[in-house]
Amino acid sequence: MSGRVILWDFDGTLAFRPGLWSGCVMEVLDAHEPGHALRAEHVRESMRGWFPWHTPGQPHTHLGDADSWWGPVEGRIAAILRERGIAEHRSVELAAAVRRRFVDPAVGWQLFEDTLPALARARQEGWRSAVLSNHVPELPQIAQALGLSSHLEAIFTSAAMGYEKPNPEIFRIALADLAEPERVWMVGDSQAADVAGAEALGIPAVLVRREGPAKRRAEGLQGALDIVLAAKHPA
Repeated sequence: MSGRVILWDFDGTLAFRPGLWSGCVMEVLDAHEPGHALRAEHVRESMRGWFPWHTPGQPHTHLGDADSWWGPVEGRIAAILRERGIAEHRSVELAAAVRRRFVDPAVGWQLFEDTLPALARARQEGWRSAVLSNHVPELPQIAQALGLSSHLEAIFTSAAMGYEKPNPEIFRIALADLAEPERVWMVGDSQAADVAGAEALGIPAVLVRREGPAKRRAEGLQGALDIVLAAKHPA
């Protein structure tokens, strides 16, 4: 087993969902509440700073199962809908519909064009790959449906782990599960969560798909791999 591992972020790095949370809420409302007055901008503003990954310093190991994790999220979505005049019982039904739609890999979720080629190249070069993402409990099922499982050693989602990047515990838990590989890189689209989080533990990182002050940055995943493969040991 290779002692070299690349930790990949998921959303915004390997895959994406147009509109993400606000988009999903709007899709449900458009389908089930035609003529509603809610706007995507209001949903985004109402959910800003609210998810567990917005407070990475606070562990949430008590929310380890899917229903426990989704309970507060559905509650928040229902509250937003009630603020816009939707009846309480209906807002609860619609929030549950948002949950079902968000985790449905057949609706919305897409891989970037360079994802599968990059993962295949990493394997050919002798690197193991794993996902480490601030995401929902159902991330393993979403990744599997998108055809990623055969390329990945493991899929770590913060919802199940109880810690959010850049909290160092999420990195430590993942690396322990991966048998403490000799060489590790992090690739992701968040300067704070992916790059700064990894580098705080001495793990070199590459920022992808975004501008930022990162020491190492690439437009896409092949460029990120070029950086990883060119690095001397230790990185």
